Amino acid sequence: MILALEYHRSPARYLAAGRLPGRLRPAAVPSLAPLRLSHRPPPAAPGPGWVRLRTVLSGICGSDLAMAAGKVSPYLSPLVSMPFVPGHEVLAELMDDVDGMPAGTRVVLDPVLPCRARGTGPCPSCASGHENRCDHVNAGRISSGLQTGFCADTGGGWSERLVAHRTQLHRVPESLPPERAVLAEPLACAVRSVRRIDVPRGTSIVVVGAGTVGLLTVLALRELTPAGPITVIARHAGQRRRARALGATETIDPSAALRGLRRITGGSLVRPELGPGYLLGGADIVVECTGGEGLDTALRLVRAGGTVLLSGMPAKPVDLTPAWYRELNIVGSYASRGADDFQAALDLASHDALGGFVDGVYPLTRWRDALSHALSAGRSGSVKIAFAPQNGGAVPPGGDGADHLDREGADG
Repeated sequence: MILALEYHRSPARYLAAGRLPGRLRPAAVPSLAPLRLSHRPPPAAPGPGWVRLRTVLSGICGSDLAMAAGKVSPYLSPLVSMPFVPGHEVLAELMDDVDGMPAGTRVVLDPVLPCRARGTGPCPSCASGHENRCDHVNAGRISSGLQTGFCADTGGGWSERLVAHRTQLHRVPESLPPERAVLAEPLACAVRSVRRIDVPRGTSIVVVGAGTVGLLTVLALRELTPAGPITVIARHAGQRRRARALGATETIDPSAALRGLRRITGGSLVRPELGPGYLLGGADIVVECTGGEGLDTALRLVRAGGTVLLSGMPAKPVDLTPAWYRELNIVGSYASRGADDFQAALDLASHDALGGFVDGVYPLTRWRDALSHALSAGRSGSVKIAFAPQNGGAVPPGGDGADHLDREGADG
């Protein structure tokens, strides 16, 4: 048996969490989220090419928090199977030999579960090399699941063990410490984002949001493109400091976004009779990294004919009038696209400015504390919170020891 944190279907808990005001979420969501700490059999390999993994670290992603807080779009509901173990940002050790890598090798996981993992014939997207767009995420030899961490049959990183298809695995350089390696998956998503759009030399860019997604996007833009000035809209002082260290030219508080960008890019600020203002002028490209109200902000900051890149997972309806009137290009970016993105991510993971990004590591038995920390990360100055499922005594900075399973309660 293994220890795992499971997500169960509970509409009542989901809706209750979704109604919480933002200021109450860090304290209340961990108690309302339909999560359950349990002992369960380790997942079995679903077919040939699958291997067993022992989890070393697994990050808490913004999409995981949105799920716990009742903020995920119903659009995604057919693409998961329950009960599932969350956790798609995974650093693990192989328990089986595979593709020249002996058991014990450290790997990071590309969590997408495309046709090759499912044993189906390739869909048009997979056949063209876009496995992150797979049309068979609810077919094949495993249950529905757009990624590991949302599929009932594979397990996820919020457990001691999981299984993965060999094509999902990427070897970690021996020199890369665990706290950097666990950033590989969100870094690969950031790499994919900046590769989704054309960034001519000198392009003016605004990044809305400076959580993990926004900060890693700044790094990818600065290291992989010839972007010009990068302005980051960040709510907290610690986020603004990190953004500048990663290559941002300037940072602005959300309350001053319109005035600040008008000063930087020119143009004029206009205000409708109802609702917030917007720029006539603005940035060439705006990257939305919040998954919340940032899309509305992005549409009001980009110039006519410019591009809005959706990197955060959208969760709220928005007025799309600017997309029509200003003839905007709206581009989505989901997950990563294969080995090239992960290799670039592993290279970027050694960047000096990423030191201290993972500053809270918790055992599974303290999952409520971990979620509360992650939900208040921006305010507290943290960036990435992670689980260390093998370490029952892991203590976060400033912590006072791990709770025991019998105290937490098997039903969470």
